[in-house]
Amino acid sequence: MAPPVGYNPRLAQIRVSRGIPSFPRMNVFYEEEGTFKVGAILADNDTSLQVEAPHGKRSKIKASAVLLRFDQPALAVFGEAAQQVAAGVDADFLWECCGADEFSFDVLGKEYFGHAPNPLESAAILYKLHGAPMYFYKKGKGRYKAAPADALKAALASVEKKRLQAEQKQHWADEFVAGRLPPEFPPLVTKLLYAPDKNTIEWKALEAACEQLKLSPARVLANCGALASPHEYHLNKFLFEYFPQGAAFGEVPTVAMPADLPRAAVRAFSIDDETTTEIDDAFSVTPLPNGNTEVGIHIAAPALGIAPGSPVEAIARERLSTVYFPGQKITMLPDAAVATFTLAGDGERCALSLYAEVAADGSVVATRSLCEQVPIAANLRHGALEEVFNADALAAGDIAHEFGTELKFLWHFAQHLQAARGKADVEGEIQRTEYNFYVENGRVRIVERRRGSPVDKVVSELMIYANTEWGGELAKAGFVAIYRAQSNGVARMTTVAARHEGLGVAQYAWASSPLRRYVDLINQRQLLALFAGQPAPYRAGDEALLTALRDFELAYDAYAEFQRNMERYWCLRWIEQENVAVLDATVIRDNLVRCDRLPLVLRVPSLQDVRAGDAVRLKLSRLDLWELTLHAEFEPKVSTC
Repeated sequence: MAPPVGYNPRLAQIRVSRGIPSFPRMNVFYEEEGTFKVGAILADNDTSLQVEAPHGKRSKIKASAVLLRFDQPALAVFGEAAQQVAAGVDADFLWECCGADEFSFDVLGKEYFGHAPNPLESAAILYKLHGAPMYFYKKGKGRYKAAPADALKAALASVEKKRLQAEQKQHWADEFVAGRLPPEFPPLVTKLLYAPDKNTIEWKALEAACEQLKLSPARVLANCGALASPHEYHLNKFLFEYFPQGAAFGEVPTVAMPADLPRAAVRAFSIDDETTTEIDDAFSVTPLPNGNTEVGIHIAAPALGIAPGSPVEAIARERLSTVYFPGQKITMLPDAAVATFTLAGDGERCALSLYAEVAADGSVVATRSLCEQVPIAANLRHGALEEVFNADALAAGDIAHEFGTELKFLWHFAQHLQAARGKADVEGEIQRTEYNFYVENGRVRIVERRRGSPVDKVVSELMIYANTEWGGELAKAGFVAIYRAQSNGVARMTTVAARHEGLGVAQYAWASSPLRRYVDLINQRQLLALFAGQPAPYRAGDEALLTALRDFELAYDAYAEFQRNMERYWCLRWIEQENVAVLDATVIRDNLVRCDRLPLVLRVPSLQDVRAGDAVRLKLSRLDLWELTLHAEFEPKVSTC
């Protein structure tokens, strides 16, 4: 027997001296757990073999796992050499060679190479068959079957599609990185930002660009010109979720104001912020012949012209409330309906009026309610009114205003109403601060106001009185309504009249803002029916009423959260606009602080040795208008000793 190729006589002598066979050991090519492996045979039993891998690991394998035996080429290079041969095998041609029946790899190897394949060629065929599952279905050890033509065509088309998609994804990602928005993306921007389908190649391309640039999707799209500003990003996120068809109203039928209402013999005036257009309430003060005074609380009456089931009603039902945020608002009712029913000071307006006859001691001796045309003499605005109607003017006894006498009377009446609720002012009590935002040409003014001023007290007390009084009348008549109740510090909405502990009243029905809140519009319908002696539009357990209540709660909370987020945005814009580097703040608890002169709450991890109520100073950095974050560092007080 001739020695194998590569035989080394000297190495053979060494092997003999050590009791090792002079010829190299036989090797095996076998399959284990779906992977091809090679090993040198150490012991060959009937059903199993002891083999040694090229890296020296020894293992026991089943004889049935062996696909072929070989002695050349060397064990260490066999696998790599076989795969190099396999790389030159044409899978399409191989598929054409194998026919429709199940076959063995060695038979196919003979057909493909035109001769009995050597171990290297046989292993190459196995590698090719195993590595092309679209072409060949595995049927057993070393046995395969060609895929049907239709199945192969579909599989190849799928692979080609994935290849093209990968190329497209990479192209789009490269465009994003270069700061260019691909032409296919403008219609997709909103969905990619707020509700992405993460299985699409469009999202995957954007995600790849984000990873490469280390930026958020919003910033990447902004760099490409798809977003004008962080403000647009936050606003559009809200609109996408709650106004998917946009905030515009489109074509809306007009609503008419009733023409047959009696005319009130009063001069009414409203008190609102400078930007208010949905004027829901106005007041009047009229001396009576008996020495008492009649206070009129006049509430806009859109329910007179907006019928259930009408197009405008459908809009109000869908929106449920006006959305407020700095510089803008999204009204519940179309502009034309607001213009018809708002209590603007340009003539007579239809209103649901509550009149209270007030005695000299401030007590209410009689009430009456009716729908009427109310002459609105003026719309007073907070800013100008507070200059003349304030604590100092009241102390001096002179309010230099056209309605000074009326305002002074309302102030005393409001004090009586507040005391009757058990909520009289406590001397030295700190009043809650609120903030008004005014946005003009991209710049923001934030104006601080203390609640509890004479202007605030008059409006709030008269509204509480009207909502309490009308809620009580509805409950007494057995008319279902939507109430706001509070017990044990927990507020809730309910269709049953229940005490509101925070306000100190037996019941509180939301009925004073029907231009801005859908539940107030519902309650106004009930009130109109009650005062007209007609059946209630809504009955106890009415599904339409209960569903509206649930939907309103969800929408009202969502709108309030959006308003808070946008106020936070404009607070950060103000800090950026004014180049503020340091802010004073008050500790709420732990590391949470409320900034002075801004409605902004921050978490300050570096706070040390402070208690709730402590005044602290913060150094500001890393302001991010996209994420609405601001980094603040605690600045300890420096001793001057």
